Amino acid sequence: MKINIYYGGRGVLDDPTLYVIRKMEEVLSELNVTTSRYNLYEQKNAIPTLPQTFKDADGIVLATTVEWIGIGGYMQRFLDACWLYGDKSVISDLYMQPVVMSTTYGEKDGLLTIQNAWDILGGLQCDGMCGYVEDLLAFEMKDEYTRIIEKKTESLYRTISQKLVTLPSSNQAVKRSVLRTNKIELTPQETEQLSKYVADDAYVQQQKEDINELAGLFSLKLFSDDEDQGPYSKEFREAFTPQGDFTASYQFVLDGNPRPLLIKVRGTVLDISHEAVDDADVVAKISEDRFASIVRGEATFQKVFFVGDLTAKGNLNTFKMLDSLFPFQGY
Repeated sequence: MKINIYYGGRGVLDDPTLYVIRKMEEVLSELNVTTSRYNLYEQKNAIPTLPQTFKDADGIVLATTVEWIGIGGYMQRFLDACWLYGDKSVISDLYMQPVVMSTTYGEKDGLLTIQNAWDILGGLQCDGMCGYVEDLLAFEMKDEYTRIIEKKTESLYRTISQKLVTLPSSNQAVKRSVLRTNKIELTPQETEQLSKYVADDAYVQQQKEDINELAGLFSLKLFSDDEDQGPYSKEFREAFTPQGDFTASYQFVLDGNPRPLLIKVRGTVLDISHEAVDDADVVAKISEDRFASIVRGEATFQKVFFVGDLTAKGNLNTFKMLDSLFPFQGY
């Protein structure tokens, strides 16, 4: 028989859950049970792959500590991984014993949270244990507490070895009738592979960068295909030269034109619209004739600014970037 123990605490020396786990390991060793412990705080980047370790286990222990409220982030992430990437056919035959110790209020709520989660996952339940520990040394010295831990561990062993049947739970009915989520149907092998990808930070980061790049390309294509962008849109798009990750917004108020020209730059993405906003980085006023001369490549923004044909307010360095972002041909 093999039992896996998944510890969701922070690994601090005075954590009472660690004491309980060590006592359980001693009892299971005397019963010739092989145990493997997984400290989630040590394997936080690999949590999505840990449900795959259920395959060679006859039972598991989910142990965590309530330090201020709830079961803690590591255990919650692990249960999320069980739902997203765990093989439900394996979980359905797997016995689970929850162990929740508390140094504050909430150990019973934590125990109930784990039990409910395992019910919804479709797994089998063993009697759990929970307790409040104010003084770890006093807790360890109490023989009565040690006997309770030993009895609960022996109960776990008997339940698994005898494959005791548990009564049905209403959470299973809730899962079938209410918690119907739209998700892609994957085989266990595909789910296992997906969990490995999710646990690979470099892969996830690369995927995010690829998605952002594609979004920028599609955004540019969308705007370039939209002919109803008003005057100067085509010229600005053709001249647009991205400057790394530079981000800024420019609002041009053209004399005689009731609609200002708003240009937003976000790296490789260019947005052009005709609207008035209050938070543009640079607000410039210029005559439409002078503006048209810039677009035709007969002048630059800085040259027009220095001779007084353009007034602007905002960040001067941001304003200076205009000629780099839009080097119109001809000048």
